[in-house]
Amino acid sequence: MMIRHEHRLPDGRLLSWLEAGAGPTLVLLHGWSLSGAAFTELARLLDGWRLLLPDLPGHGHSSPPVAATLPVLADDIADWIAAIAPGPILLGGWSLGGMVALELAARADTPIDKLVLIATTPRFTSSADWPHGLPALQVRALRRNLERRLEATLGDFFTLTFAAGEANAEQLRAIRAFAVRPGGVPDRAAAAALLDLLAVQDQRVLLAKVGCPTLVLHGTADQVTPVGAGRALAAALTHGQLRELANAGHAPFWTQPHDVAKIIREFLTWDR
Repeated sequence: MMIRHEHRLPDGRLLSWLEAGAGPTLVLLHGWSLSGAAFTELARLLDGWRLLLPDLPGHGHSSPPVAATLPVLADDIADWIAAIAPGPILLGGWSLGGMVALELAARADTPIDKLVLIATTPRFTSSADWPHGLPALQVRALRRNLERRLEATLGDFFTLTFAAGEANAEQLRAIRAFAVRPGGVPDRAAAAALLDLLAVQDQRVLLAKVGCPTLVLHGTADQVTPVGAGRALAAALTHGQLRELANAGHAPFWTQPHDVAKIIREFLTWDR
């Protein structure tokens, strides 16, 4: 059973998380506009670990961040981890959560044993030397639409998460029920500021500092972070290994949960 807890950050803000199970600590960081509830179905398939599913600042039940930058988001998560899960942890991140996980893994003082990155990219938008992202104009348009019609834009982004034909209407309703609605609508200002961040984010310089074994898990039909980003990410990491999921979109743990759980379980337990 998932139990909700709250941690008081040094400046008085709250960071909320869901917790279940017992064993080695596995922290999973969710993507933009959602909450830790995004992983609740996957968590049921990952018994044998102490699962911690935080709401990132500005999402779910957590207070907004003091600034919408990856280092600031990582600072809040690092403070929370130090308070409730000292010692080496297993860390996973999806999309924006994967970017925060990369920031943490690049820090010498963060005790991460292994890292799992799902649909994660070191650069969200494309550039002359990075063809594996969305056009910056598309991200800016998403930002403008968010200001004008918040919930409709979030719904459009949710739809973009899936590849064509990946989920039928009944499956989409079920996913919304467990992954979207429990977290509610994110803080509008934080969500908009984080889109501004994604428009300029570039973590490629950090990758050489990530020394832990890292699983990069990417769907081949991802419309948000193209599979080329996952391939390039795995190749750039010192101990990166890539697993591709055929015909999966941006959230393969929603549409192929048993396959994703099996891959994660094998990666995390092979040397235990």
